[in-house]
Amino acid sequence: MEEIRIQRTEHPAPKPDPNGLGFGRIFSDHMFLMDYSLELGWHDPRIVPYAPFTLDPSAMVFHYAQEVFEGLKAYRAPDGGVQLFRPADNGQRLADSCERLCIPPVPVEDFVAAVKALVEVDAGWVPSAPGTSLYIRPFIIATDANLGVHASHTYIFCIITGPVGAYYASGIDPVKIYVESADVRAVRGGTGYAKCGGNYAASIRAGERAEAEGYAQVLWLDGVERKYIEEVGSMNVMFKIDGKIVTPALTGSVLPGITRRSCLELLRDWGYEVEERLVTAQELFDAGAGGRLEEAWGTGTAAVVSPIGEMGWEDKHVVVNGGQIGPVTQKLYDTLTGIQWGTQPDPHGWTVKL
Repeated sequence: MEEIRIQRTEHPAPKPDPNGLGFGRIFSDHMFLMDYSLELGWHDPRIVPYAPFTLDPSAMVFHYAQEVFEGLKAYRAPDGGVQLFRPADNGQRLADSCERLCIPPVPVEDFVAAVKALVEVDAGWVPSAPGTSLYIRPFIIATDANLGVHASHTYIFCIITGPVGAYYASGIDPVKIYVESADVRAVRGGTGYAKCGGNYAASIRAGERAEAEGYAQVLWLDGVERKYIEEVGSMNVMFKIDGKIVTPALTGSVLPGITRRSCLELLRDWGYEVEERLVTAQELFDAGAGGRLEEAWGTGTAAVVSPIGEMGWEDKHVVVNGGQIGPVTQKLYDTLTGIQWGTQPDPHGWTVKL
């Protein structure tokens, strides 16, 4: 990658109250941009003041959804320094998403360099209050002004950041989830393993139905047989059944989560038997009815680990671990966040200090 040009803002914004950050509402002073063309490839990497884009109304991203994105965080360590968590994994997943959406990939090393450069410029925006972090949103959009269904020839790679608090306002309290039997999120052969906006747009209707019934998230079934568990909301999902950890296998319609991967590595380190396999909703609710479903939780960058306290499916209802967070879920949350914020050792070398 060429040297990154840096244009600093002349009008820095005031830093927000760290106790009222919410999630995804506040953005820091600068953004990273890089352009793509067939002639030049990826070129002109730059950091500029955060500002709106100007795009042609016929830009292909608006009409054919050719875009991909990522999500990661920067953390304020106890010594005042800033560190990232597994950024190269995000870069590789972005490249994998690009391949599925026919977008030229950004080399992983360039992705990491761009993230590090932007966070260094806006390091003052990384909050230090407990539970807070700087959320990082890289994305690529197709910009050809052309109403034709084919791959664009031009793209913009952009990274924006913003300070965030807890993803759920209630913190790490167990959530209620509902198994969705009508809508599907993705199918094998589709874009389920890619991180692209269409997957999330397809999930909104079921999410709103679940919320209206008092549930926080949707538990998705596979799109063919409508019986295998896939994901929960915007997270991967795990269950502790009869002492074993069970999680849906990555069959092509499930997002390969980086927090998921980290949890599985920790669980195996701790001696748990881990099964990545097909899991039916019927098996899950039978285990719940028989008292064998000991814990359940979601995993993802935004919430890290989110305990599941209740599950509903058609006329069935299961309370998990008395509606309380379980010991494995708590240990995963404490260990992962401890590594991310630098308060616990990092034996796997997952953190990258700036």
